[in-house]
Amino acid sequence: MDKFNLQDAFFAFIILALLVLIGRAIRQRIGLFRSLYLPSSIVAGGLGLLLGPEVFGAIARLFDPQSPFADGLFPETVRTVWSQSPGIFINVVFASLFLGHAIPSPKSIWRKAAPQVVFGQTIAWGQYVVGLLLAVCILTPIFNLSPIAGALIEIGFEGGHGTAGGMKQTLTELGFAEGGDLALGMATVGIISGIVLGTLIADWGRRKGYVQVDPEETFLQQPGRDSKHPGRESPETVAAREALLHDLLIDPLSLNLGFVGVSILIGWVLLQGLILFEAITWGSGENGVRVIEAVPLFPMALLGGLIVQVVAVRLRLDLLIIRPLMERIAGVALDITIIAAIATISLQGIGSNFIPFLILSVAGIAWNVSAFLFLAPRLLPTYWFERGIGDMGQSMGVTSTGILLLRSIDPHDRSGAFESFAYKQLLFEPIVGGGLFTGTAPSLIAKFGPIPILLLTSAILAGWLIFGFIAFGRKVKV
Repeated sequence: MDKFNLQDAFFAFIILALLVLIGRAIRQRIGLFRSLYLPSSIVAGGLGLLLGPEVFGAIARLFDPQSPFADGLFPETVRTVWSQSPGIFINVVFASLFLGHAIPSPKSIWRKAAPQVVFGQTIAWGQYVVGLLLAVCILTPIFNLSPIAGALIEIGFEGGHGTAGGMKQTLTELGFAEGGDLALGMATVGIISGIVLGTLIADWGRRKGYVQVDPEETFLQQPGRDSKHPGRESPETVAAREALLHDLLIDPLSLNLGFVGVSILIGWVLLQGLILFEAITWGSGENGVRVIEAVPLFPMALLGGLIVQVVAVRLRLDLLIIRPLMERIAGVALDITIIAAIATISLQGIGSNFIPFLILSVAGIAWNVSAFLFLAPRLLPTYWFERGIGDMGQSMGVTSTGILLLRSIDPHDRSGAFESFAYKQLLFEPIVGGGLFTGTAPSLIAKFGPIPILLLTSAILAGWLIFGFIAFGRKVKV
């Protein structure tokens, strides 16, 4: 087992912080990075990869195998800390997801976001179907790749760098060590292709007249909306929070970190309970079926955060959970996850599986774009282009890409697409895109094989499509 002490971890994160600053500076000075809207964390992670043993170290070894830079610029202990960080910090990201959010009733969410939920779920389950078909027909029989590769499109595209990095250890434990590197590579392909293709498709949609809102039109002030400070809390809310915090003698950031910690603890207890339940039921005996023990913690941490939020509301302590602070906590944790995951990618693992990697990437992009062009206008009854492009962006490069594309064609949310997109996440993230099934799918494939899971995901995909066409389907000409 790799060992390091607290001082090693301290310096590892200092170096990571320096990479953030340098990555930010590089991004600001290179127009291509700005035009692609690449996050600074991805640039910083790429810089860490270039300066590590996979690139700089490999070049140094070509000239002198005994070179002091044969392992790159970073000590082995630093790389060890980084390699273990994604699986840890991804729990903070998902535990923070619902904390501080006002959670409306399921009926209200469904009424506003039902078509969006159907379309988003259709894309996600389709990624499993496409990936597993490729695994069964091509990747495993021809390239001898683990059938777990069938889950990589959803993990890398829908889940993004954070989920891919967080799943790396799980994939290794399931005997698919190269899977984490392939997923991270696919996440990079996804975010770049999502932004580039999304921008081109948005321009095409404007020229064809599919975009129904005019982003240049003067924004009319709506009742109850503060155009200068749209996210500002009311003075009453601020005063009530200050009254609660007055006698606690604790920094609000520390308090909110405590809520995150409780959420992760609840998630861990839930996961251990499920593992125990499995062990004494269908997992008992030599021939027992055990899959939950391979499930990572972060989907359960998400449920833990939801439980903490609901309980805080019931106890009237929800004012102590400050959403802007939660977003900062999650943002730092996500940056650490992304930078550390990219900086420790094994290029050799991707290089030795480049053709399967290319096949999965192209197939995933083709499915996402096809679903947007052919399913969105038939499943989304109003503003199909504005609503659909957000989900297409998310399916190729995580949520922020979807929001970016949505804002580029509807910056003032005249279509209501942003609200529907946001509500959809409450019925989307707990399951796919880094949710429960994302975390469980690799272990299910490893235990039962790809064909049963292909049949399961195909049935779920068909169910969503049938329901969507019955409930919201319409005839259009695109």
